[in-house]
Amino acid sequence: QVQLVESGGGLVQPGGSLRLSCAASVSIFSANEMGWYRQAPGKERELVASIAALGRTGYADSVKGRFTISRDIAKNTADLQMNSLKPEDTAVYYCNYKTFSREYWGQGTQVTVSS
Repeated sequence: QVQLVESGGGLVQPGGSLRLSCAASVSIFSANEMGWYRQAPGKERELVASIAALGRTGYADSVKGRFTISRDIAKNTADLQMNSLKPEDTAVYYCNYKTFSREYWGQGTQVTVSS
């Protein structure tokens, strides 16, 4: 069983930055992929950023150039650095851990971008 704990959410003004962190209870080296998803009220959950086992990263078009996903294998963490935040980035952000057979989710952390 994999447990994921997100942290770092909060309220930030437009143009500001936040850094989200996901701590895994197992080695993230075993994951095929780790990712950050978000879900805004009334919308479906969407992929924001991902990092594959060999380190290749991917981003939603809406966050390219503003968000950066990274991982620390020694600490079993995957972070999401979010810069130039916009009101439309407001959502609950979820960490995701995928293996060949299963995927696991964190409980989510709220990010609110508002003046």
